[in-house]
Amino acid sequence: MRFCGIDLHSNNSVVVVTDETDKVLLSRRCPNDLSTILTLLAPHRDELTAVVVESTYNWYWLVDGLMAEGYAVRLANTVAMKRYDGLKHSDDETDAAHLAHLLRLGILPTGYIHPPAERALRDLARKRVQLVRSRTQHVLAVENILARSTGSRPSAAAIKRLAPADIGTLGLAADVALAVQANLAVIATLNLEIGRLEARLLEGAKLRPDYVRLKSIPGIGEVLAIIIMLETGDVTRFARVGNFASYARCVDSARYSNGKKKGEGNTKNGNAYLVWAFIEAANFARRFNDEARRFFERKKAKTNSIVATKALAHKLARASYHMLKEGQPFDVKRCFA
Repeated sequence: MRFCGIDLHSNNSVVVVTDETDKVLLSRRCPNDLSTILTLLAPHRDELTAVVVESTYNWYWLVDGLMAEGYAVRLANTVAMKRYDGLKHSDDETDAAHLAHLLRLGILPTGYIHPPAERALRDLARKRVQLVRSRTQHVLAVENILARSTGSRPSAAAIKRLAPADIGTLGLAADVALAVQANLAVIATLNLEIGRLEARLLEGAKLRPDYVRLKSIPGIGEVLAIIIMLETGDVTRFARVGNFASYARCVDSARYSNGKKKGEGNTKNGNAYLVWAFIEAANFARRFNDEARRFFERKKAKTNSIVATKALAHKLARASYHMLKEGQPFDVKRCFA
């Protein structure tokens, strides 16, 4: 049996193949070219257990290409891996060999590989989030300009309704008005692109049972249901509801010993898009659902609004997990019992 580790960088890859004794049979740095890497692996193909790829962002082409050629591929979870302690020297070849070593021992922490079609739709949802955040920056910029120039601060909704013709009625200096016009032009463009992306996302998700189930949860509408569904992927990859809540960053990251807190782990470990979606859902749920509001108010009375919102988001995350895994509709009594 042989084991392969690939340390993937922005413009090159280090490919290492080892045997059952960790003896290095191949160690080569090569350009990021699929055909070159396939040629290197070809002599070892029949004996390769799997190929491990370590990358933080640019792995699609390599993982998909290797899987299309019939290789078993593992995507290393870079956050969960701990390097050798006490090593005096480490380089890319050592890193790639370490991947093969962990694979041989069966202790390699892996990440989830979304199917390419699902991944494309998920990335489109992430692009929408990026554009929405950009739009928010321009809305806030207009708010700040008007607050400085007029002493009033209109709401975000009012700013989104502003037309170029309205700027002349605000009594702004010519250069200030030009700055506002620039922001409004970008907001209008972003509105158009966000609408196009949302139409495609709805087209790709509206017939899926998971999407319909998630929409029945208080606070979760069309867009949030799409994001939660696509970011979750195959829910069976989470053994327990706690694993999913942790992945959604809805639980505290802390280390305890003998009942005492000894420190905190990586609070950013998990899915940033899921935690954003569940926090948004919690904010909507406490405004429009009686049971969610009562839960929020009880938590707020004991702590504060931030902790209460996070607790409500945790509740919604747990409900989402059970609904997706069991194929059941939302049960408000079960959620807020």
